[in-house]
Amino acid sequence: MIESLLLAVTRVSTMSGERELTNATGFFFERDGKLFLITSRHVVLDEASDHRPDRLTIELHIDPANVAAITQWIIPLYRDNQPVWREGIDSGGTVDVAALELDRSALPSTLLFRAFTSAHLVASLEQIEVGTPVLIAGFPLGFHDTLHHLPVARQAVIASAFGIRFQGQGYFLTDARMHRGASGAPVVARMTTERSGRETLPWTLLGVHAARMDVTRDIEQDERLDLNCAWYTDIIMKLTEHPAPG
Repeated sequence: MIESLLLAVTRVSTMSGERELTNATGFFFERDGKLFLITSRHVVLDEASDHRPDRLTIELHIDPANVAAITQWIIPLYRDNQPVWREGIDSGGTVDVAALELDRSALPSTLLFRAFTSAHLVASLEQIEVGTPVLIAGFPLGFHDTLHHLPVARQAVIASAFGIRFQGQGYFLTDARMHRGASGAPVVARMTTERSGRETLPWTLLGVHAARMDVTRDIEQDERLDLNCAWYTDIIMKLTEHPAPG
């Protein structure tokens, strides 16, 4: 039986024309019967690096009896030259999280996946504190189980005061060795309630991993900080509300 967390995460490829641009990570979120792909906003558009894909491709498991069976699902990023993803801003500027609604009626009927819901969001900030162990499940440098098309997980801990916007931004810090390709990965902590088992997704969704943090340093003497920013998940509730914000 495949652990539910691994089925809630999918590999994302960004495409422009016939070119594959980058690899990233996304995860599924369900609300009011609607299904969304959540990833980093810079995966769908990053003006600073002139990263401008026209579509995403994700991998979907399509046979409950054979986890190795997948299909590539294409998600256009523009309709009538307008972006289809949902994004938000706060007092610190653009939030590096994007939500894309998936057409459930067009998805394979035998789809094998799990999705986070509002019930997986942290109920009380007091539940989480600095040093809390977390997992970040994704596709670092595109690395994954290529036979079963499943992500890998990195161990991390909360590295800043949880519930406080680090340096005024809408994210907190994690301490973990991370790589490109993990952008958009869910940051989760094991649920402390009686809810358990591989099928029930017994994880609290704390954040959306975005990028490594670093400082100006002597690269010959000083190693990387191995700190990363993860955006708080309250933005997901804003981006998935109906009607679409904005």
